[in-house]
Amino acid sequence: MKWILTTALILSSITQYPAQVTDQNKQPVTNKQPAQPVKTPASPQEPTSRPVFILPKAPAPLSPVSGRRTGMGSRDNCPAVSIPLTALVPFQEEQKVSKQTNKPIIGTVEGLTTLERPTFWFYIPYTKDLSNSSAEFSLQDSAENDVYRNAIALPSKPSIIGISLPNTASLEIDKTYHWYLKVRCNQETASIPVYVEGDIKRINLDARVIQQLKAANEPRQKTIIYAEKGIWFDALNMLTQLRISNYNNASLQKDWQSLLQSINLDNIATMPLIKLPTP
Repeated sequence: MKWILTTALILSSITQYPAQVTDQNKQPVTNKQPAQPVKTPASPQEPTSRPVFILPKAPAPLSPVSGRRTGMGSRDNCPAVSIPLTALVPFQEEQKVSKQTNKPIIGTVEGLTTLERPTFWFYIPYTKDLSNSSAEFSLQDSAENDVYRNAIALPSKPSIIGISLPNTASLEIDKTYHWYLKVRCNQETASIPVYVEGDIKRINLDARVIQQLKAANEPRQKTIIYAEKGIWFDALNMLTQLRISNYNNASLQKDWQSLLQSINLDNIATMPLIKLPTP
């Protein structure tokens, strides 16, 4: 009789065990969704890089003519200025030195472009209120033939001005041109004007640079690429266009200062920008 009762208890336990396991594995049903991470609005960040001009590898002078990036001291009755007439172009000092000053007296003033009609930029400290004053910009080919020559109006206050080429003048690929900007503060005298001069050459971009420019999301990123590849006039022209259209943009102002500082022209980085109308 005892063994019958014991057997019955064992069978009862075996029958109930699967049901208990099944009940333990069941998950409670709920309509609640998993908690989502809270998204905080992204705060604006400063760009991680700024445009910095880098000279092309193994640069060779575009022409044997030495350039002048800054005008000499006061002559032709021009008033004394704290910052001289200056071309916004890279300057490479050469090794020849003056025995008296022990400083380089010859340098190369030049820049590359891919543009058919680039804009040339200059800091002009002389103003239009000077009586009998005048200024002239000229561009010549390698045979010293005039490609373009035109009188330039002096600004109302010391400024950086941009001089664009008209539709009748353009640069050909793989050719070097020489430009001048001359200022006379008194046309009644026959003395030498204050002037700057240099070279410009138009080139084609290689395929890798073209791909980098296509992948760039913003114009300022293209400015950085042009500067890193040593294509000065394209970097400068693109950045000046951005600055003129967004003059109070603090980030673009820093880009502008970075680019000019990379060619040692940070002394004019805070000067106002004026683009003259295309003739």
